[in-house]
Amino acid sequence: MNIRFRLNGREVEIEAGADARLLDVLREDLHLTGTKEGCGEGECGACTVLLDGQPVNSCLLLAPQADGCDVVTIEGLAEGAHLHPIQEAFVEEGAVQCGFCTPGFILATYSLLRANPEPTDEEILTALEGNLCRCTGYSRILAAVRLAAARLLAQRPAAPQPVAAAETPEAE
Repeated sequence: MNIRFRLNGREVEIEAGADARLLDVLREDLHLTGTKEGCGEGECGACTVLLDGQPVNSCLLLAPQADGCDVVTIEGLAEGAHLHPIQEAFVEEGAVQCGFCTPGFILATYSLLRANPEPTDEEILTALEGNLCRCTGYSRILAAVRLAAARLLAQRPAAPQPVAAAETPEAE
């Protein structure tokens, strides 16, 4: 089956079986190994990718379901050797330990902060509840999301200030 989709900003076309998982196509056929298989059952979030901007478990998604869609993997966030601010925050806060779950957490965070640039701790925990970490505990991950949110918010252009209406000359 021929599948075409946009992957990390570029068009790809690949031949895959109707029962091929997106996870396997990404890792084995397209050699993007940042997306990990943890449980294979959609419970751990290690395989999270963004499909049309929404986090999904690529272990549960058949590759043909991505046809015509926009897919972003962890490799799609960095710009060359320059990490995305979310990636930097995870490193700085020590939220990476073994790193196996990190790509899923980062992509879930990316999706959250695009939709809600100033989330509360409760909103962060809700957005990340589909991702499991067995190493760091969640306090460092929560701190990394807070740091990333603050940095991304600081990078946003200031809102334009309203211009005062010009005074009109009085009629003579």
